[in-house]
Amino acid sequence: MADRRTGTAVHNRPGPARHVLRLVVTVYLVLLVAWPVALVGRNAFGNGLTDLEGILNDPDVVHALRLTVTVAVTAVLINTVFGVGISLLLVRYDFPGKRLLNALLDVPLSVSPIVVGLALVLVYGGRSGWFGPTLESAGFQVIFATPGIVLATVFVALPLVIREVVPVLQEVGDEQEQAARSLGAGAVQTFLRITLPTIKWGVVYGVVLSLARSLGEFGAVKVVSGNVLGQTRTATLVVEEKYLNFDKGGAYATALLLTLVAVAAIIVVSVLRPKEPR
Repeated sequence: MADRRTGTAVHNRPGPARHVLRLVVTVYLVLLVAWPVALVGRNAFGNGLTDLEGILNDPDVVHALRLTVTVAVTAVLINTVFGVGISLLLVRYDFPGKRLLNALLDVPLSVSPIVVGLALVLVYGGRSGWFGPTLESAGFQVIFATPGIVLATVFVALPLVIREVVPVLQEVGDEQEQAARSLGAGAVQTFLRITLPTIKWGVVYGVVLSLARSLGEFGAVKVVSGNVLGQTRTATLVVEEKYLNFDKGGAYATALLLTLVAVAAIIVVSVLRPKEPR
């Protein structure tokens, strides 16, 4: 880097304060993230592959894993579609109540998942809920069934796609979209050819974060699922059940599987994303 006044080269050498800051941040991340996750992996393999084989050969655990994946994928699809739509609404349009809507989107991040579960029970519960009796009379059960688990998971992961896509939309602007419309492109064609390619990595990161959050949801799911063995028990509830029943090996093994899926998704996206120019 050259000094504008003298024209001489100036090197940005890291000072002692920067080295100390890097050390503090590294130690903080190791103690808070890396070390606990590594301990889960070490305890999962404490008996070799016995604990992993045990949970994979248990029909109830396999059902819980399948249910978790099904719920997570469904929640991610719903949040992706509505997340992109809400992001476009917030960035591209002005309307009354826009600030209120933007504030409400942060509620799932600030409210305890237990409260979310109780709220869903009050709305969709079988006997005392607002819509529960009507839905059950029509043969559709929400609470203590898979739809309730999906609703709870969608709620807690709702803002993640939106908070990744909104900054990208604000940064790229709408000049290209206006140019496409002026050339006769329709709304769908403009979205597919102009908008979506420019926000794709924001959408991808939002999907990954939503997937990781959906796989690990516990509080809201515990309230609305009923934790019925072989029916509505998810993988996170399996971890709790095995740990409380002193099957720590099975709990660590199940937790490791959930962790590996989330970490693998983040690593794959980080590797595939093209490097930004300096």
